[in-house]
Amino acid sequence: MKKDTLFSNSVVGIMVMDSKGRGVASWNPDAPLLTASTMKTISTGLALQILGPDYRFKTRIGYSGIIRDSVLEGDIYIVGGGDPTLGSKDTVATPIEKIFTLWHDALKAAGINKIAGSIIGDDRFLENEAIPDSWSWSNLGPYFGSTASGLSFCENLQYFTFIPGKAKGEPVELISVYPSLPGMVYKNKLLTGETGTGDRSSYYISDLAKIGEFKGSLGAGKESYILTGSSKFAPLMCAEEFRLFLASRGVECTSGIRDISEIPATPQDELVIIGETFSPKLISIINVTNRISNNFYAETLFKMLGKQMTGVGSYDSSVVAAKRLLAGMGLSLKGYTQVDGSGLSRQNYVSARFFCKYFARMKEMSSFAEFIGTLPQPGGPGTLKNVLKDVESGTKSRIHAKSGSLSNVRCYAGYVEKKGGDYYYFAILTNNYPARTSVMQVGVERFLGSLVNVKMK
Repeated sequence: MKKDTLFSNSVVGIMVMDSKGRGVASWNPDAPLLTASTMKTISTGLALQILGPDYRFKTRIGYSGIIRDSVLEGDIYIVGGGDPTLGSKDTVATPIEKIFTLWHDALKAAGINKIAGSIIGDDRFLENEAIPDSWSWSNLGPYFGSTASGLSFCENLQYFTFIPGKAKGEPVELISVYPSLPGMVYKNKLLTGETGTGDRSSYYISDLAKIGEFKGSLGAGKESYILTGSSKFAPLMCAEEFRLFLASRGVECTSGIRDISEIPATPQDELVIIGETFSPKLISIINVTNRISNNFYAETLFKMLGKQMTGVGSYDSSVVAAKRLLAGMGLSLKGYTQVDGSGLSRQNYVSARFFCKYFARMKEMSSFAEFIGTLPQPGGPGTLKNVLKDVESGTKSRIHAKSGSLSNVRCYAGYVEKKGGDYYYFAILTNNYPARTSVMQVGVERFLGSLVNVKMK
């Protein structure tokens, strides 16, 4: 690789370490480099340690006011507990119809058949931060730019259905949006593109106003497109979809939904709690996070570090908490800088040596079997499915690793099984390369093949 100009003109950090801490191979092992999604191995590993594999996020239903003759003279509060799976379409999540039914049952059990007030999405569990400060403006709108909320819903995404025109240049029609968000304005500047050009759209949104804007084109020749965009108003989406559910069951809410940031909210300890629902176990959430590289889940887990250790679920507190946890594992923080949970930020810098030492410490933890089980393997389900595709499955499955990609960044980090149940710890971080990722991938896979003693063409 050092003789290959594609790599020699890039910034590359490589480290392979055996179980005794000895370096097996290295190249710039102490250079802090952009990690992309390999950062998720740190976020998920720390969350697993501090919360435990059986931890479940909790969402509560409560009310303020009084109940008279089956009418609540007050407000319903959906009290978030940070559950990233609430309303998610992922198979790991409990179907939202079932969750809403349980909440409705709680209202009936409390004797509430009508709400003479509002439904309020209460997101006070975590600090209200639209995105980490270091993310770029272009990351706010896409599906991968959704971040944690104290009351998240549908992975803080919206699904937009569009119908393109018949010919190039014709308007594109927006026909449906889920979840609903009252008061949201969608500026649709999409035009029909040439037949076969597909989705060339962009979506822009912030938390400063309820305005989203679509630009670009959708190719003709297709009946419809379903586009996915980030939402910065998850508590309102959750409240509105629950209001619609209740209305379908004959429960009227006279004042609709309200934004908790715009009202004098009742303190949570003064609410009458009448029900609660729970997320899947944390280990199931981490499995999804690492296998399909779910940014939103990773950001939630990262903010939970700060919440659990300091009582404040903010990015600043989580940065402090992560450093404290890593130091508690006996790790020097040299070569480590983390500002988000998913690795999307270009202000995350970790050295290959730090990754290896971290993986070695994780190997000593009681939750290691669960942790390594969440990491993808070449040929298996997840982001490594097409890696080393020509190598025999029993050989390449000895690799358990997380991949990571940003523009001009390609990384892998994790474990390689050795005979006798031992492991190599490894990281390969390539930054600022002067070629397409597909071209760089050939050399990277040669390195991965060498880890399992396979010569790649």
